[in-house]
Amino acid sequence: MKRLAFFLYGVLSYAVFFATFLYAIGFVGGFLTPTSLDGAPVLPLWQALLIDMLLLGLFALQHSVMARPAFKRWWTRFVPEPVERSTYVLASSLALIALFAHWQPLGGVIWDVQDPLGRIVLYALFAFGWGLVLVTTFLINHFDLFGLRQVWLQLLGRPYTPLRFVTPGPYRLVRHPLYVGWFFAFWATPTMTAAHLVFAVATTAYILIAIQLEERDLVDAHGSDYAEYRRRVPMLIPRLFGKASRPRAAQA
Repeated sequence: MKRLAFFLYGVLSYAVFFATFLYAIGFVGGFLTPTSLDGAPVLPLWQALLIDMLLLGLFALQHSVMARPAFKRWWTRFVPEPVERSTYVLASSLALIALFAHWQPLGGVIWDVQDPLGRIVLYALFAFGWGLVLVTTFLINHFDLFGLRQVWLQLLGRPYTPLRFVTPGPYRLVRHPLYVGWFFAFWATPTMTAAHLVFAVATTAYILIAIQLEERDLVDAHGSDYAEYRRRVPMLIPRLFGKASRPRAAQA
């Protein structure tokens, strides 16, 4: 019964994540969702900006602290290890839901592209970004990343085995294609409002900081294999000239 409960908890956490991911597309893009980044301001600028920054800070703090190995070692003293990842995914989703519910529009327009072709291009880049985010998670095992593999193995009574370190597809061009996808998703918009700009700048700054923390953990986990990969492959911007890196794999 405990294994079944863990599995159902993992499935529920994943369902909340996936619904949150779909909502985020509409929230950032400004369509089909009751709340969005944009809109008419209802609070004074300083109050709205303070609330938005606190919401972004809450997500950044949760997302980074709970991902650190030291926190995981402490956290799994209280949370069973098979559902640790699912709990992280659920907490991240709840932090985003809070942001969706309480985000305050700021008013003001930074740019507004009216040319039909320009709008099509920007929306295409927006869609490309979200698609790249989703595709890259499957390339590195989507179900392990979001906790389903862990609870499935627990349900079957099998021990968890770490994934191999691989560099498929876009990981041969840049080390963090998933974050590249986020940049397209957050910045590619035909109408950039003040609130959207705050969101894009804050999330970009967070990602650039998070990469440094993440790569430190990856070097600790994979040693010289990741250090060599980092030496050969650029972080976010692919090389326009030169040989592409060859795919390599090392036991994690």
